[in-house]
Amino acid sequence: MITAQGVSKNLQNLRNQTPLVHNITNYVVMNNTANALLSVGASPVMAHAPEEMEAMAGIASSLVINIGTLSKEWIEGMMTAGKTAHKRGIPLILDPVGAGATGFRTQTCHQIIKECKPDVIRGNASEIMALISSDVKTKGVDSTESSENAIELAKTLAKETGAVVSISGPVDYITDGASIFTIKNDIPLMPKVTGMGCTASALTGAVAAVCTDSLEAAATAMAIMAVAGEMTLPLAKGPGTFQAHFLDALYSMGDKEILQYLKL
Repeated sequence: MITAQGVSKNLQNLRNQTPLVHNITNYVVMNNTANALLSVGASPVMAHAPEEMEAMAGIASSLVINIGTLSKEWIEGMMTAGKTAHKRGIPLILDPVGAGATGFRTQTCHQIIKECKPDVIRGNASEIMALISSDVKTKGVDSTESSENAIELAKTLAKETGAVVSISGPVDYITDGASIFTIKNDIPLMPKVTGMGCTASALTGAVAAVCTDSLEAAATAMAIMAVAGEMTLPLAKGPGTFQAHFLDALYSMGDKEILQYLKL
């Protein structure tokens, strides 16, 4: 059962433990996600060179693999880090950015899932659906489907992979194939800011580092995103100011705000 009190407890544990979150992420969002992790209380490292992947994944508390800007060298690094994380038993989060847009992206995701066995797969509706159905296409990195439409395929993906599946959208759905948690905070400015989904994946990695239940960790991360979005909306005049105030919200969020804003 996910509650506001549980979200608060996980957030406090995160701030107390300051876990090292290793991100193999795309060029577009490195700064955004690193700042989000710092703001929420985690310690980010952004590294992707194959030569240091085993060592970096060997000291991290969790690993986030984001396929946003792929290359053969990056895939090599992702596979090394992912296998190291799995061997060590630290949480691995996969963000299948743009899965369904090209065969290269979708095939890379399947390779990571098969060989590295992620604990959480977090993406938008089209990305999640594309990992199960070849009929689903993604508009670049944007979803062409509603999160509601992805629920059944997300449950199938969770059952087939053993991973918790987290779908972001106006309504977020998080499932392990049996249970489904729903977060109903619709933040209309979020899709206007690049990297918000990537930030959700990074925060999932941070929470998973301090919470052993992958379903609870994934739901907590999406809850933190939702509450920060609610805190930011009254202050933002547009996408630019939303981004700045969102980091402040992650930094200042407490029990009161979680209890007030979270719509589970």
